[in-house]
Amino acid sequence: METTIEKTKKLTGSKAMIQALEQEMTIDDSIFIMGEDVGKYGGIFGSTTGLYSMFGKERVMDTPISETGFIGAAIGAAAEGLRPVVELMFVDFHGVAMDQIYNHMAKIQYMSGGRVKLPIVLMTAVGGGYSDAAQHSQTLYASFGHLPGLKVVAPTFPYDIKGMLISAIRDDNPVIFMFHKTLQGLGWMDQLEASLGEVPENAYAIPLNRAKVVKQGKDITIVGAQMMTVEALKAAEELAKKGIDAEVIDLRSIKPIDKETILKSVAKTHHLLVVDEDYLSYGITAEISAIVASEGFNSLNAPIGRLAIPDVPIPYSRVMEKFVIPNSEKIVEAVLKIVTV
Repeated sequence: METTIEKTKKLTGSKAMIQALEQEMTIDDSIFIMGEDVGKYGGIFGSTTGLYSMFGKERVMDTPISETGFIGAAIGAAAEGLRPVVELMFVDFHGVAMDQIYNHMAKIQYMSGGRVKLPIVLMTAVGGGYSDAAQHSQTLYASFGHLPGLKVVAPTFPYDIKGMLISAIRDDNPVIFMFHKTLQGLGWMDQLEASLGEVPENAYAIPLNRAKVVKQGKDITIVGAQMMTVEALKAAEELAKKGIDAEVIDLRSIKPIDKETILKSVAKTHHLLVVDEDYLSYGITAEISAIVASEGFNSLNAPIGRLAIPDVPIPYSRVMEKFVIPNSEKIVEAVLKIVTV
């Protein structure tokens, strides 16, 4: 159950992350941060700004450019009772540390029969839209969601970012915490209304396994995460002008997926569109479609729609990049193919 606290302050996504880390590190000395440029620089996406001066170099540690080394060190520290928060600068870099993530972080707790706990948070930046090209623009939600032994979350709004990061830090299981660059509210990026929101000043926890209905509707369910939730809300405004009342679900948790919330919504709207900033094949759109097809088929009045990045590397060209990433216009077009006005 989510905690409601009256005293709030408007924060960006990055400030919400910093506040969560500061509050948890203040009450628990076993928590420390490590990664590239997380110390004096404060993280290239602003996720640790100011924490080095508060907690010092022993608890906010800059590392060499060796993802295998510092992620492996974090796993060892977690196994010995500490609670590391380790930042993988871009999710695209996970390949160089895949053995540590896939064979160690995800499996040690299981292989030890639960005797070794791994309370580790792996924070990583996801998302495109800034011409960072094929090696710095992916989301790769499904790549992590596919791995048994990991919890994977991708919150959208500052309120959820803070509450889910606190839950991730407190969890005794390894958690992949994926934050979207565009939703950090950084000055050198596009300024979105969604990247700024009211956040309780006190610490609070949000479950890591629940989606959120961010807009009620009756004609179609649109499921997305992070920027696709933002684009779905924009699309819902345009669809309303065409007489279509869309319900929008912010997935928040990639693994586990909140089947109950999705199936309940589809039972009401009888139509479904799943939107993803990850690749189309073998991804979140396929997984959610399979869930609804197998467990909620009788609720559907039309085939399920899927909208995601085509199976191509993210282009460097800004025009081509915008072409492959789903947006509100493409969502409207996809909905109109599913729902008869």
